[in-house]
Amino acid sequence: MTDGFPPNDYNAHAWISGDPEIGEGTWIGAFTIVDGSGGLKIGRGCDVSSGVHIYTHSSMRRCVTGREYSTVDRAPVTIGDNVFLGANAVVLMGVTIGDRAVIGAGAVVAKDVPAGAVVTGVPAKRVGTVLPDGSIKYGEHE
Repeated sequence: MTDGFPPNDYNAHAWISGDPEIGEGTWIGAFTIVDGSGGLKIGRGCDVSSGVHIYTHSSMRRCVTGREYSTVDRAPVTIGDNVFLGANAVVLMGVTIGDRAVIGAGAVVAKDVPAGAVVTGVPAKRVGTVLPDGSIKYGEHE
């Protein structure tokens, strides 16, 4: 362990658990939590900005039932190729994010995001589309 974080090949100051599949050329910033315990695939060429949390588990049901529901729920997360996750975004279990999507800083992603979509907010909502040249068209989208 280095500085309390388990060693990983991406960033000495990122917490990566489980056995996530992380594509070539993906960058992971400091102070991220990458939970692969429920199944996680991150595509090629992604940028996971500092402070991002990706969760493939939830203990909510277990907690609110006073442990009568004794299971920690798990569901895989899939993140496509060339996806940008802005600082402090949160991706919840069971979500799929399509290729070339942009997740805005601080967004909480609880539902699937289509390829090329730009989402922001809490909960994350579509606000634009990534154009072929990498620019973003806000407002109307397909």
